Amino acid sequence: MTRTNDEPPEWAKERAREVMAAEEPEGDGDAAEDGASDDDRVPDVPVEVVDEAERLTRLARRTEDDAAAAFYRERRDELVAGHDYVPRLREDDDTLVLYPDEWMADGTVQLDRIETTDRAVEVSLSGPGDADRYDEIAAYNEAVADAVADAHGEPHADTARSFAAFMSNHYVRAVDDAAPAVREEFREEYLPRNGWPTDEQLAAVEESLTVIESVAAEVDGPDSP
Repeated sequence: MTRTNDEPPEWAKERAREVMAAEEPEGDGDAAEDGASDDDRVPDVPVEVVDEAERLTRLARRTEDDAAAAFYRERRDELVAGHDYVPRLREDDDTLVLYPDEWMADGTVQLDRIETTDRAVEVSLSGPGDADRYDEIAAYNEAVADAVADAHGEPHADTARSFAAFMSNHYVRAVDDAAPAVREEFREEYLPRNGWPTDEQLAAVEESLTVIESVAAEVDGPDSP
């Protein structure tokens, strides 16, 4: 599968052309050839729709308001449905996947309906972010840590600084863009091994993460990637 900003492999393009040619009436080959450059795009959901679906998914994950989360998910589903796609969250690797609607039956992908996997779209929700935005994201994370220190003091301040470094250096993502698995990695692995935490920090780490997320909502930060 591929992201929409990836160039599809040549075999995928050729397969798309073959499918189109088979659907065109005989004798209209010239017209089909003329239109191939516009119609053989794989996948066939616009880049801006994928970006907005990702943004809405992230908003749904971040909010603590169940009604707001449901609204974001419904808006996302309607958006991609308008292009004959269906969104799914693949929890084992925390990935948003957009499937062509024609592949689905009763909410499940039917393998025998897949003519080329490149028509699907995958967006990692917790993998590394854009390295080109490191300075911007690191500055934001540090600003959140400073705000936590000003508003709440210790032990939350030290944990916020460690979490800021963790999110910037390991994921190039904002501190309020951490999936549950990433928060667990920080809590269970990174902080004990690399943060030199006090016993007070370790005892309050879950509360500290909640404080960080709450403070981050009040800090102007980078736009979603």
